[in-house]
Amino acid sequence: MKKWIAGFAALAVAQGAAADVLVDNVNGYTLNQKGELVRFTGIVVDDEGKVEKLLDKKDKRPRTDFLTDGKGRVVIPGLIDGHGHLMGLGHLVLSLDLSDTKSLAEAQAKIAAFAAANPSPRWIVGHGWNQETWGLGRFPTAAEIDAVVANRPVWLRRVDGHAGWANTLAMKEAGITAQTKSPADGRIEMAGKQPVGVFIDGAMPLVERVVPPPLPRVNDNALLKAQEVMLSLGLTSVADMGTSAEDWLTIRRAADRGALDVRVLSYSAGIEPLIAVAGTGPTPWLYNNKLRMVGVKLYSDGALGSRGAWLKHDYRDAPGQKGLGFLNDAQLKNLMSRAAMDGFQVAVHAIGDAANAQLLSAIEELSETYKGDRRWRIEHAQIVDPADLTRFARNGVIASMQPVHETSDWKMAEARMGLDRLGGAYAWRSMLDNKVPLAFGSDFPVESPNPFAGLAAAVSREDATGNPPGGWLPQQKISMIEAFNAFTRGAAHASFAEDRLGTLEPGRMADFLFIDRNLFGEITPAQIRDTKVLETWVAGKKVWERK
Repeated sequence: MKKWIAGFAALAVAQGAAADVLVDNVNGYTLNQKGELVRFTGIVVDDEGKVEKLLDKKDKRPRTDFLTDGKGRVVIPGLIDGHGHLMGLGHLVLSLDLSDTKSLAEAQAKIAAFAAANPSPRWIVGHGWNQETWGLGRFPTAAEIDAVVANRPVWLRRVDGHAGWANTLAMKEAGITAQTKSPADGRIEMAGKQPVGVFIDGAMPLVERVVPPPLPRVNDNALLKAQEVMLSLGLTSVADMGTSAEDWLTIRRAADRGALDVRVLSYSAGIEPLIAVAGTGPTPWLYNNKLRMVGVKLYSDGALGSRGAWLKHDYRDAPGQKGLGFLNDAQLKNLMSRAAMDGFQVAVHAIGDAANAQLLSAIEELSETYKGDRRWRIEHAQIVDPADLTRFARNGVIASMQPVHETSDWKMAEARMGLDRLGGAYAWRSMLDNKVPLAFGSDFPVESPNPFAGLAAAVSREDATGNPPGGWLPQQKISMIEAFNAFTRGAAHASFAEDRLGTLEPGRMADFLFIDRNLFGEITPAQIRDTKVLETWVAGKKVWERK
């Protein structure tokens, strides 16, 4: 009888039936509003997809329409990526991906194979190259793409999204010549007087303006691919950093046809899409709390890997270069003010210590005008002058950080700056000790969207191979509960969503995961990283299951 009930419940849930649900016999963990761990053995979900009650063993089980036996498996809240790029992830799945290449030769072979397997569209577009991983010691060149694909234009974004690599035909079609000047917020890499094929930050649009945009049906497919990846890894929500107007329409098309299963907390790609989509303030929650435009994403500088991060002092490995400050003080404050005046939340990318200092100063000044709970966000906050760490907490600034960046970047960071200038680098422990609200994410597809890799990095500061043993700058490690909080409650708070997301407390949306192990007992970083999601539930309905 129980099997028949459970089977009928699964069918009804899959068909979208609205009814109370009991998920029982689980080893459940969530956090309360104090950030303390709470245990439970059952979840009652109401007909709006919200948690009605958490049960422990001694509680009487209510009669509900649908019953699922959890079979004693571990249940945790759905995880939230506090900084991802939803459509970027989907297009990455559909395009040439160089993120697993370990050498230039391997990348060249993959470019050639992709071109042979995909005769259309004419432009070859991809992502993920990293000259640091290749041990190249320099940027790649157009000639090195030409050697394998010369008869089709090729445009490949670097792993951090802050540089692009073009072949000669792509540059020709973009009108790039020796006379083309670098823009103020970017740089064309040159060899003598000739462009070599790499374009940093604000120079990337010089090529991208001629790359044909994807068709709507391709965007629709990319969204579904990204959603599938998220759900398989236990991500039920994402703060989408840089939503274009086209992205917004793509997400709404999916939601209109009932195909949106993840929650998207949208930050527009600059002021124009913000005004076009949301007008005079954050949108209401749409599609049963699936979609909301919260604010705007701005950029203060570039990335460390491409030496675009804006530093207070010269790069150690490139004397005379300090990176790129994209906006002067007045420009930055004007853009932030334009959003804040209509109640939009402001999130600004800042990686270098100079960029973080400039942004903190802007927030301190604007906070005198824009009062109340603003939750200014600094995205990445990777390299901070230790003297500036205490400034984050003064105006409730949220440090939106990505633990996997530290495990990917530590060798490069030492080469770029030297260990003596990294006292405030990837400083999660210092942020928490200074009472700074912390939100974690991955910056996917720059990094893997797997949140369990992020949890492992946060508690160990070791990469997937266990290096460096004991962790890099180990004084910045945090506990599992603190890291888990940053991927749940902290990420929800960072997007004004703590009243409905982030925990499994009554009244929150019933977004939860079945996973294959207990994260809160004796567990190694490698075991955390290898955690498998068995089932993903959103609003009390199973939306993904491991086959």
